[in-house]
Amino acid sequence: MNNTSALWYFESVNLYQILCPHKVKTMADKHTYNHYKRDQYIYFPDEAATHIYMIVSGRVRIGHYQEDGKEIVSAILSTGEIFGELAMAGEDKRKDFAQAMEATTICPISIGELADLMKENKELSFKILKLIGLRLMKLERKLELLVFKDARTRVIEFLKDAAAWKGKKVGFETMIPTRLTHKDIAALTGTSRQTVTTILNELKDKNLINFDRKKILIRDLEMLK
Repeated sequence: MNNTSALWYFESVNLYQILCPHKVKTMADKHTYNHYKRDQYIYFPDEAATHIYMIVSGRVRIGHYQEDGKEIVSAILSTGEIFGELAMAGEDKRKDFAQAMEATTICPISIGELADLMKENKELSFKILKLIGLRLMKLERKLELLVFKDARTRVIEFLKDAAAWKGKKVGFETMIPTRLTHKDIAALTGTSRQTVTTILNELKDKNLINFDRKKILIRDLEMLK
């Protein structure tokens, strides 16, 4: 992966600290959080794109439906991450959906409020544009894997990408903090849960990775093929 892509997660979290109205003195008093139950939708396809959203707690999955009704999951996001940002790039209606995966608290900010903040802060404007660009790069990467790679390669490349985006070096190893289940990884890689489980167990048996419910540990990125 291009090193620029590794900035995506950190830019998103950093922007949350800057943009959340509860963290802006002039906006905090008149702003409220939105709370969603598990499986509740935050927005649907074709809904007016009037806000961007920041995850205060919980997890959100982003996806869309194909013409045959099949659901495609493009991202699973967690605390501190931002979604719905294409509204800033001229998206009038949502092309995707956003759904809470568990009890989730969301901090919304309207496009008007965001535009006012951007007028006063050129650095913020630059970071917003960078976030949109990096998000599009990540989507292109996902589409590339789905179209050109077999199931095993998709899962391995997903692990390598996750290491680039969110991984933390621990000696020669790379630790990826994640709450993704095998079902989640299957949805993100266009495979089945059984296939993901088989591939991950194979990699574990070869001592290339280790994993539990909270993290995935890659022994050596160069050896992960």
